[in-house]
Amino acid sequence: MTTPSTALPDDDELDLIRRSGAALQVGRLSLSGGTGSYRVKASMARIARAMGVERHEAHVTLTEITATSHRGRSFRTEVAEVRSVGVNADRLALIERMVSRFERRYDETGVPIPVDEVLDEVRRIQSRPALYPALLNALWSAIACAAFAFLNNGGPVEVGGVFIAAGLGQLLRRAMLHRGYNPFGVTMLAATLACFTYLGLVSGLHELGALTTRHEAGYVSAVLFLIPGFPLVAGALDLARLDFSAGLSRLTYALMVLMSAALAVWAVSSVVGLEPDVPPAPDLAPAVLWGLRFVASFLGVIGFALMFNSPWRMALLAATVGMLANVGRLLLLDAGVVTQAAAALAALVVGLLAAYLAPQRDVPRVTVAVPAVVIMVPGVLAYRAIFHLSDGDTLTALAYGVQAALVVASLSIGLAVARMLTDRTWAFDR
Repeated sequence: MTTPSTALPDDDELDLIRRSGAALQVGRLSLSGGTGSYRVKASMARIARAMGVERHEAHVTLTEITATSHRGRSFRTEVAEVRSVGVNADRLALIERMVSRFERRYDETGVPIPVDEVLDEVRRIQSRPALYPALLNALWSAIACAAFAFLNNGGPVEVGGVFIAAGLGQLLRRAMLHRGYNPFGVTMLAATLACFTYLGLVSGLHELGALTTRHEAGYVSAVLFLIPGFPLVAGALDLARLDFSAGLSRLTYALMVLMSAALAVWAVSSVVGLEPDVPPAPDLAPAVLWGLRFVASFLGVIGFALMFNSPWRMALLAATVGMLANVGRLLLLDAGVVTQAAAALAALVVGLLAAYLAPQRDVPRVTVAVPAVVIMVPGVLAYRAIFHLSDGDTLTALAYGVQAALVVASLSIGLAVARMLTDRTWAFDR
């Protein structure tokens, strides 16, 4: 009895295998940075072409990539999984620069980029540590949520309490996620810590006689650092590109994170006996109010951008764009414009400004556009929807939920329209 021999691949096939694997490594790195599937596919296709692969196709979801590389009559299909879901804007910028640099070199010389050079660059980017240590990361979260508290009609007590509570919550969240704990359980624990910290602070000050009222209404703002802004926006943009598998998986993940945080908020509220009601607007002179809204919008966006591991130059650009767009949105709301229309117009402005300014600063536009619109994501509405749903008040929950969903959809429409106006690959389905 003879054993049939297994034909070994020839040198050309081995070379295709190596190039296909390198392109897949770039895709895994890009996906781990939290960008949308369309950007992951584009990065893989561009680097594969620069390495001499004739055609590259990929199917990308929230955590998985299936890619096929073609050259002549040979092809190679590989599957990879990325279990860690997060956001790393610095990594996304480095990947974009790497791909653009190799692509330009290939176009100028016609010589395929060596596989080892691509893999060395991938390893360098992957091993790059976070730009900010845990305490600084928590500080960025505290600044962003404190700015949110003011924009949600909070006063000095709410802003101060949210600052401390959100910082502690993010510190716990980052520590547990870096140790590999389940993200949904971590979200619930971080939300619980933030809520109890805020309520403990304001209740303690009230008992000491420093406050005449308890200021409980600001506790929802203390958990807004848990808003999954990147997955929400990236998922909606994937749907706009007709990439339903990636879009739906991202939106499902974002919804589960929101539900985890909101259930923790509901549990704390039930124990303490509170409801996430809207606090009254601060009694300030119009000039002072709008000046503070400019400042809060800038700080909110830069806080989120830095929390997403953006370099300072990128974060300042995102904060400037987001400040202008968000204050414009608030002006439209005060003028009586429908909430969804104001959100869509603000997102359109963000998308157009990002398309113009991001290439001049050599940063990916997604790392500017997404932090700039995250501050407009209706996190408070979403939390109230799930709170009232858990409390059995279905009609109120439905009203808040529909309003939140419409605003998120409007933000996505604004960004998608800006993409279609400035990017031919979005305007034409080719």
